[in-house]
Amino acid sequence: MVKTVLVTGASAGIGRATAIYLAQRGYKVYGAARRVELLHDLEEYGVKAIALDVTDDNSILSCISTILNQDSRIDVLINNAGLGSYGALEDVSMAEAKNQMEINLFGAARLIQLVLPEMRKNKFGKIVNISSIGGKVGLPLGSWYHASKFAIEGLSDCLRNEVKQFGIDVIVIEPGGTKSEMIQNGTADLMRISGKTVYKNLANAVAKSYAAQKEKAIEAVEIAKLIAKGIESKSPKTRYIASNAKPFLFIKKMVSDKLFDKLVMSQMK
Repeated sequence: MVKTVLVTGASAGIGRATAIYLAQRGYKVYGAARRVELLHDLEEYGVKAIALDVTDDNSILSCISTILNQDSRIDVLINNAGLGSYGALEDVSMAEAKNQMEINLFGAARLIQLVLPEMRKNKFGKIVNISSIGGKVGLPLGSWYHASKFAIEGLSDCLRNEVKQFGIDVIVIEPGGTKSEMIQNGTADLMRISGKTVYKNLANAVAKSYAAQKEKAIEAVEIAKLIAKGIESKSPKTRYIASNAKPFLFIKKMVSDKLFDKLVMSQMK
């Protein structure tokens, strides 16, 4: 039976690459995004475009009900929609902080709530949550982004043990720097929010560091391949780590927090 997949945040980056890659592998893919106009060219790959604003509960309900009315099932949910906005904790407004948590955490959780009943009924499901190296490592001026990704990691660990009894797997994907608009947008937010405050020197250093990382970023299709590996495994790993994230996470595991802080800040010059 052809599996039905919902990929959120499919208008760009990892979401777009994943929607195309899975459609090419024979899945029935729904590519969802707020900017529907950016999804239409995915149709040539066999991806069905569908509107979704993960901060709007009515939009979430409409998206899920539309797919279930058409296909009666959602076998794989890939929670990829995300925002990587940066700025010093002192500078970020609570409105922007809440928006980031809505997109990166609560929207994903709400989608999971809505797909679980059918997955339980079918005794099968794969829930893929796109985290980040930033779900294991906190970097300066990224408090709310990292908080959201740390939360996704914890949510996934709890959920995995709740739904395993129903034949449902929960998989976390941890990319490192990936070619997408997120780095550019995150840097723009960083400079808008903290580029002229008491944190301006650190903001400039972080922006410079991100520019260097952009040159080393991997193609989004590499993450799509990790996702496919996870959902096609009968017994998937709990986490799949991108190749460029492994060295950093290994160092984090091996050294003390204070030494790791020094290593991180040595890159912010």
